[in-house]
Amino acid sequence: MKPLTNPSRRLFLAGSTAFAGIAGLSGRAWSQDMFPVVDTANGKLRGVWTSGVATFKGVHYAASTAGLNRFMPPQPVEKWAGVKDALTMSEVAPQVPGGRTSGYGDLIVFDRQPSGIGEDCLSVNIWTPSLEQNARKPVIMVIHGGGYYGGSGNSFGMDGDAMTRFSDCVVVAVNHRLGAMGFANLEDFGGSDFASSGTVGMQDLVAALAWIQENIAAFGGDPDRVLVYGQSGGGAKTSNLLAMPSAKGLMHRAGVMSGSSLALQSKDDAARTADAYLRVLGLNKGEVHKLRQLPLTTLIAAQAGMEADMRARGEAPRTFGPCVDGLAIPHQTWTPDAPEESADVPMVISTALDERTYRMRNFDMTDAELLEFARERAGEQAEEAVALYKEDDPDARPFHLAARMDTDTGFRRSAFTMAERKAAQGGAPVWTYLWTWPSPAYEGRYGAVHGIDVGLALHSVRGGLTGASAESVAMADRLAGTWAAFAATGNPNNEYVPDWPEYTQSDRATMIFDNEMKVVEDPRADIRDFWEGVDADG
Repeated sequence: MKPLTNPSRRLFLAGSTAFAGIAGLSGRAWSQDMFPVVDTANGKLRGVWTSGVATFKGVHYAASTAGLNRFMPPQPVEKWAGVKDALTMSEVAPQVPGGRTSGYGDLIVFDRQPSGIGEDCLSVNIWTPSLEQNARKPVIMVIHGGGYYGGSGNSFGMDGDAMTRFSDCVVVAVNHRLGAMGFANLEDFGGSDFASSGTVGMQDLVAALAWIQENIAAFGGDPDRVLVYGQSGGGAKTSNLLAMPSAKGLMHRAGVMSGSSLALQSKDDAARTADAYLRVLGLNKGEVHKLRQLPLTTLIAAQAGMEADMRARGEAPRTFGPCVDGLAIPHQTWTPDAPEESADVPMVISTALDERTYRMRNFDMTDAELLEFARERAGEQAEEAVALYKEDDPDARPFHLAARMDTDTGFRRSAFTMAERKAAQGGAPVWTYLWTWPSPAYEGRYGAVHGIDVGLALHSVRGGLTGASAESVAMADRLAGTWAAFAATGNPNNEYVPDWPEYTQSDRATMIFDNEMKVVEDPRADIRDFWEGVDADG
């Protein structure tokens, strides 16, 4: 199957021709062509055409989360009269601002979340190649990374312009609540009104999907072909959506990149995190209403101070994330099995070879330090672990081998388990890939690092992790081509990759994304077996 014919040039020429055609029109006609108006369920929106792509930014799918809407499920947007501009991005979810404290952080531009934080943040940014009601283009909703604490759909890596030009798909980047505002379980402190406050950030994403279902046809999209995918925290949120009854039927394909989440915390654990938060704010049970009156900056500062306060008390730090609330998320997500809610949703699941280098800075690690690193994870089997990793890649630096140990016992273990459970379910198929193409940044310091495939998934090579080169463009073709085909057909096979079989428990076929694309059955199985043995022993 070859669904893509490189529409980038066609879209550019179409946009150029349209622009030339309006040159002789009156000012009003020119404006109507360059700044199109779309009629949504809530009112009319004005976007802008740029070389064949129409963009609508800061489109609210739910109301502001300020005041009485704090910690509550997303509320409907009020209808408006006239035409509302959708030319600039909305605020992003309240979060502790990021700083430029690491080379990796600089490469992914994580400190830049355009428009800044605020509570009117439940919005999407849309890029589309057509505004014809019957165009029915595949739709890609991308969920940003940053765990459950940071990031936004406005960020550098979520720009869908290049992907729309390349794929002929409608791309939607979404903003939703994070941290305490999205995942503080306050039921024990505020009563039944707050029964689902520990999952409102996930409920936001369902509301965004419902908005897409109702409105995306007006933007040229097909509401029956919606792919949802995300990397890291975006992958974890996608994992959770697949287990939410309210999301059933709103997403038709799903992708989890380096973010397979198999289980969520209990309501009791989430309540303990909320308790630590309220303690920093100086609030007691029965005073939760004050959370709706405090300045937003106070709430964010308290979230930043929570970890230091817990450490000072000798407690293990806690972070906010969704819980099994019995309502929006009625049961565990991927444990013990794949969720029945999404049995009919095909999936692509992936990891990168050197994920954990993004959290490590001991770039000049020695062999002795590698052995000590392995001893902390494998105990008496440390020497066996080091020998196994060196045999797998004799030329790799100790730093990269250490990162792979961490990756194999974390990201990759979860992804493997998710793929196994999805395949065992016997419903829709699943495909897997392992990314081994290394980042050229800092002379290859980070290897095939966490996030290496984020920009390339949207056919963008202007990010620091990839750089702009013939190699990075080829990798972008392959990965963006994969997501475009998957969105269009529910099958990731496309003209840029070799034949890609489904993942089964017998063959475990996995696409290797590198300069040489190939399918390997059960890659690095001996390493996975080793860690399973370590777990069994102790």
